Amino acid sequence: MLHLHHSWTPNIDRLAEDGVKLTQHISAASLCTPSRAAFLTGRYPVRSGMVSSIGYRVLQWTGASGGLPTNETTFAKILKEKGYATGLIGKWHLGLNCESASDHCHHPLHHGFDHFYGMPFSLMGDCARWELSEKRVNLEQKLNFLFQVLALVALTLVAGKLTHLIPVSWMPVIWSALSAVLLLASSYFVGALIVHADCFLMRNHTITEQPMCFQRTTPLILQEVASFLKRNKHGPFLLFVSFLHVHIPLITMENFLGKSLHGLYGDNVEEMDWMVGRILDTLDVEGLSNSTLIYFTSDHGGSLENQLGNTQYGGWNGIYKGGKGMGGWEGGIRVPGIFRWPGVLPAGRVIGEPTSLMDVFPTVVRLAGGEVPQDRVIDGQDLLPLLLGTAQHSDHEFLMHYCERFLHAARWHQRDRGTMWKVHFVTPVFQPEGAGACYGRKVCPCFGEKVVHHDPPLLFDLSRDPSETHILTPASEPVFYQVMERVQQAVWEHQRTLSPVPLQLDRLGNIWRPWLQPCCGPFPLCWCLREDDPQ
Repeated sequence: MLHLHHSWTPNIDRLAEDGVKLTQHISAASLCTPSRAAFLTGRYPVRSGMVSSIGYRVLQWTGASGGLPTNETTFAKILKEKGYATGLIGKWHLGLNCESASDHCHHPLHHGFDHFYGMPFSLMGDCARWELSEKRVNLEQKLNFLFQVLALVALTLVAGKLTHLIPVSWMPVIWSALSAVLLLASSYFVGALIVHADCFLMRNHTITEQPMCFQRTTPLILQEVASFLKRNKHGPFLLFVSFLHVHIPLITMENFLGKSLHGLYGDNVEEMDWMVGRILDTLDVEGLSNSTLIYFTSDHGGSLENQLGNTQYGGWNGIYKGGKGMGGWEGGIRVPGIFRWPGVLPAGRVIGEPTSLMDVFPTVVRLAGGEVPQDRVIDGQDLLPLLLGTAQHSDHEFLMHYCERFLHAARWHQRDRGTMWKVHFVTPVFQPEGAGACYGRKVCPCFGEKVVHHDPPLLFDLSRDPSETHILTPASEPVFYQVMERVQQAVWEHQRTLSPVPLQLDRLGNIWRPWLQPCCGPFPLCWCLREDDPQ
């Protein structure tokens, strides 16, 4: 029997073959909002305040006031100042408004992009009323519970009034009954309200589609990418294509459904790969391929808890332990990293040195002839020497791994030994016991009873044990105490560079405020379709 190798992602594979592949590429957080903040600013999210301390891991609503602070500098802002056309197409999820529904203080156009088309929030299971729900199911349950309480109060008061056991006027009876009816109606409509409140498209400052028509979204995004490239091909440009893939609810066009051996998740990955191919084709047609640096990555690893029955909807992380939402384990933070620049970067080069999504900031700023800001700590390092092969080693001796504002782990590249040490101070308790994730929850916690503080910390040698399965001890590792001492010293040095900042994702910045809700009609009748179907 002849076994033929078939690539399920031929276009992404081609990017890697024609470019440089980074095999130890690390995101600064294991969830989207903090990871994207770090990517755009070159700084750990704890520095910008794009973290929480109470379990609100990402921005929860479009109508919340938290977001990327206006005093943060993105690489887009610097490139725009250097004369680049700057565009963001796709997902943002770094906030929108501060004080009114149209101040757009956190909008991409306030952070250096001169063109935006996409979702100011994020694609979610709730956008398609999936059983895997972020907010809807929880809100429905709370509203139903409150309805039952108030209905019981109303019935008790009615019974007491009629039997003369409770001396009360009809007013409290009427109010409790009306409140109960209102809560029942709210629980019935909350799903539709979330779809309208969070699942919409904007072009610059204008809502174009609320709620989104999902079968149009992928063609619209591809059309927008092609249009941006054609408009700006004669000058320098920066385009950030932020795919809505491969996030639940895994919205996939009909011609890709059922095609993958890996279910709906595989279908969605294959559709994204096809989109990558279409974008590469557009670059070819416009004569831009040889003059364009392309970077491909993910903001975090696959979500292991996103499963129903035996079907996995959140992806897999291969040999790496853990996944999305876990502060330190490799599965949540080790992501693809590909750079392609024909004629400049050597095709087929593979780099195993530690690199970070934060490195893109100084790399593109220097390529554009800009200055890396001197008035703040930039945690990223210029990757160009490593990519070109003029440097053998990454400039990252240490990388810190946060879960919200809590430091969970750190890695040390001991260059003289060629060893990559990983130290875990805190790890989540997997459920059920012996599992590889926190099943039964949306995501593993960062603090509280369901995490373990390790004393001494856990030590792994990633260079020999990338799956983090063999815990090293003072008995099995002769340099155990020296490694711990050096890493602890690096952690202290890092923590000395931190300044207190408001946490954007904590409760006050991360609750729904009706007056901040973008709406293209009188609230709550937020409905519009202002643009034609894609050509």
